[in-house]
Amino acid sequence: MSPAGSPVVDLRSDTLTRPTPGMLEAMVTAEVGDDVYGEDPEINALEAEVAALFGHEAALFCPTGSMSNVLGVRSLVPAGQEIICDSLAHIVRAELGSHAMVGQVTTRTWSSERGAVEADAALAMAVPDAGPYFVSTAAIAIEDTHNFGGGTVQAPDELRRLRAGAQALGLSVHLDGARLWNAHVVTGVSFQEYGSFADTISVCLSKGLGAPVGSVLVSSAERIAEARIWRKRLGGGMRQAGVLAAAGRYALKHNIERLATDHQHAQSIAVALAGVDSSIVEPELVQTNIVATTWPSAAAAKAFIAGCTAAGIRVGAVGSRVVRLVTHLDIDEALAGRAVDELPVIAKQALTA
Repeated sequence: MSPAGSPVVDLRSDTLTRPTPGMLEAMVTAEVGDDVYGEDPEINALEAEVAALFGHEAALFCPTGSMSNVLGVRSLVPAGQEIICDSLAHIVRAELGSHAMVGQVTTRTWSSERGAVEADAALAMAVPDAGPYFVSTAAIAIEDTHNFGGGTVQAPDELRRLRAGAQALGLSVHLDGARLWNAHVVTGVSFQEYGSFADTISVCLSKGLGAPVGSVLVSSAERIAEARIWRKRLGGGMRQAGVLAAAGRYALKHNIERLATDHQHAQSIAVALAGVDSSIVEPELVQTNIVATTWPSAAAAKAFIAGCTAAGIRVGAVGSRVVRLVTHLDIDEALAGRAVDELPVIAKQALTA
């Protein structure tokens, strides 16, 4: 609770959601079995549904998005070769070096504006079949929406061009689609078409969709069979995890289209903060549920965070001057309205601190 006794407005991440009554009911009534033996009906159903949704042969339920990214990248990139991605990508910034440690995969990056994909820039970096003295490129990774880019939605035309160019070079594509659901709501691009943009796709159920745990990796049957073995090697073999898969299945049925509400709340917050100082955030760049604010100094950013905490609003730093605010299922109209009312006051105080 906030100092005034009202509920906390937690905008640190969309991973903070709690299961709704309907989701809890689905979890309680789930039919379960042993997934390591392939006998959990809910997990089998979830994997089949997500694979079909994206037009791929098979899917694998994983505990986390980081694990599904590691498994997807590893399935595309032989040990000692590289995957290239932008410098803000989650796979190189926030997965603790796991691709190098687990997959023996090296990475190389290009600079981007807010994580936006430019197919030509990515393809120009690729060096397939580099010979015995250089690292060969095996795959390109893209992220949609882009977390540290501030929720950037990738332009579908660029994704199409990247896919075509990668295929011409004999390269694979991995799509970190943790928030691909949000991109779909913005662009209207079907999941089947998104599925055609990449060889492996990781989608998260525990962010905007509100499930408590889980991501799903989709790809060919052969890659998923190998990824299942590696999931077990990494300690990700789950037993009666159908209670978790049931939450994911409920989320897919009920919580995709409502993401538009989160986007509206984020836009309202961005407009309110821009009204204080337009250098903090540009509302036209806030496309989804992430508001990335940039402050004139680290001291101002810290003052803003402290002011929010004192007011019962939680926000998170993702850089010395960058503070992220993320709307989600648990931020209803009342909480969003409170944030819109109080954040400008806090921002003014932080700028003069």
